[in-house]
Amino acid sequence: MGTEGSGEVDPRGAEPLAKQRQSSAVPTMRDIARVAGVSQSTVSRVLNDAPTRVPIAAETRERVMVAARELGYRPNPHARSLRGASTMLIGAVVRDFSDPFFATVIEALAVEAMARGYNIVLGHAHGRVDEGIALTSVLETRHTDAIVMLGDMQDQPRLLDDLRHSAVPVVATWQGTSPLEFPTVDVDERAGIIAGLEYLIDLGHERIAFVSGLLPGDNRQRQDAFTEFISDRFGGAPDGYVQPADNSLAGGEAALRALLDLDEPPTAVMTSTDLVAVGVLHAAYSLGRTVPDELSVVGFDDLLLAAHTVPALTTLRMPIAEIVNESVELAVALARDPGLSRAPRTTVFKPTLVVRQSTGRPATARSTGIRRRNVAV
Repeated sequence: MGTEGSGEVDPRGAEPLAKQRQSSAVPTMRDIARVAGVSQSTVSRVLNDAPTRVPIAAETRERVMVAARELGYRPNPHARSLRGASTMLIGAVVRDFSDPFFATVIEALAVEAMARGYNIVLGHAHGRVDEGIALTSVLETRHTDAIVMLGDMQDQPRLLDDLRHSAVPVVATWQGTSPLEFPTVDVDERAGIIAGLEYLIDLGHERIAFVSGLLPGDNRQRQDAFTEFISDRFGGAPDGYVQPADNSLAGGEAALRALLDLDEPPTAVMTSTDLVAVGVLHAAYSLGRTVPDELSVVGFDDLLLAAHTVPALTTLRMPIAEIVNESVELAVALARDPGLSRAPRTTVFKPTLVVRQSTGRPATARSTGIRRRNVAV
């Protein structure tokens, strides 16, 4: 007789997956048990992450999860909620689908959730204020176990009010300067900006400008960090050296054109996002400015495209994997243990400077022989 540790292997053995796919249009736990070669009760305990008297072997759990994925099994949230069981769904309220940064975040969120046996339900909060009003009720209608908020939502006050009164736990990420209302996982924006500026100064740059991509909500941490640092180091930035811009390629292009029209243009440009930085690179090429010989450019986020620009973009790598892993871990813990505190608290990760080919010493530094200090990448 099998045990939980052995996975209660079905004496009939595991059924070939191809045959199973033909035999059932809508896979059930019984189908998973047949494919994995375990009992239906074992499948139920694994998928529901239910406590067991005898631990289920890791290999058995993996076999069940693989069979569930291969069969395309999807839990029935309504049936689970009637039993008071976990729905194995996490709701994700996304700030802006159009931002390539959040596309990367959503992919990472799906991977982390699936690694824990969960699926993601997406909700979009970008657009008019009233578009987010019923979002929380929609997510809860699907009986999600927890909600992860991706990005600052301060321009959605009614949505935030719904989240405050949500029956399921809420974890926030990338909140910028928003008031701390939920358990939050974030990045040290100031540390990233300082790392980039210190690197440029070490190369010999003193005329450093900043292009600030305008983001939804109230997120000025990167611009404020630049202004404060330059004030402390150089007594302030020259007029026109801080350029607000749309968070887009076109915004970056327009900002650089304005900077190069100044009487004393910068030798280096730091940007608040990689998207803006790529626009700056494109404008530099269009205007005949060689990067990095005549202009150094630094981004922030390290999107996939950053390594594939010409020249490849020096940037601050956002710790997306770490932030998403922590937020999903916290959301699952809060969902599984209602006794855990939902009080506001924050976990912060630091970005990392990634040096590529878009930065170098300014011409004056090269001519005077200023040496570059080694930088860890």
